[in-house]
Amino acid sequence: MRTRRHRPPTPLDVDRTLAPFVRGAGDPTSARRHDGWWFAWTTPQGPVTLQLVEDGDEVLASAWGDGGDWVLERVPDLLGARDDPSGFLPRHDLVARAWPRLSGWRVAANGLVAQMLVCSVLEQKVTGREAFSSQRQLVRRFGTPAPGPGAQLGMRCPPSPAGWARIPSWEWLRAGVDGSRSRTVVAAMRVAGRLDQCADLPLAQARARMRSLPGVGVWTAAEVAQRALGDSDSPSFGDYHVATHVTLALDGRIGDDARMAELLEPYSGHRYRAQRIITLAAPRERRGPRRSLPGHLPTRF
Repeated sequence: MRTRRHRPPTPLDVDRTLAPFVRGAGDPTSARRHDGWWFAWTTPQGPVTLQLVEDGDEVLASAWGDGGDWVLERVPDLLGARDDPSGFLPRHDLVARAWPRLSGWRVAANGLVAQMLVCSVLEQKVTGREAFSSQRQLVRRFGTPAPGPGAQLGMRCPPSPAGWARIPSWEWLRAGVDGSRSRTVVAAMRVAGRLDQCADLPLAQARARMRSLPGVGVWTAAEVAQRALGDSDSPSFGDYHVATHVTLALDGRIGDDARMAELLEPYSGHRYRAQRIITLAAPRERRGPRRSLPGHLPTRF
């Protein structure tokens, strides 16, 4: 086990900063427990279990596994060190009211671009429930037990890029992932090294490199940038629910991406920050029944 202490320069809301990494209930790679935050990730140097515990105004990070040194070096970025909210100015009453209590939230950057891309591709064009179920099944079937205490907690590290690329087509279908998404993941994993280099590129160049891959559009690149790159200016265009949420909260009526873009334009440089504050400050009212989850395998009658 290796450890590191990090003292954020300003008050930090650790829970809200790390929450976007959890992909649904039962996520085998990320969890908030009574003894802190736990992550099971696969870094370029190998699998790692990471525990983060608040200790006064510091965060104690403990890591197990071959990827321990890699992830401990990036703990400050994971806790928002790349994110600078100093130029953020609320432009709407809702945002102005919420910002004081949410100002400790930071946009995290775990540097695992290829791994975050897999998660985002799995979430394309399906419900969150479907995507989270697919991820759980694939990680449990093809991932590896988390090092150290992570295995005792039932956590598993995702497959390596080569591991993702070797998953047979029928196993993707068995997990509810159609051919379009699985082909995008496999193609991306063949250039995983270049994707992970995005963590050290200027944000515009990193986004362009991700979007050069077939099947990776504005929404997918933004979802990755929000978690792997600490990008505070990549709103989730292309997500029907986010556009609905933001426009309803600010306009009082449902609008589309174009209207959301107009509303977020005054926050240029901080558009994702504004989006996140709005969605945290104005919880959505759930209306109507959830749609049933479709199957992807032949059915016997």
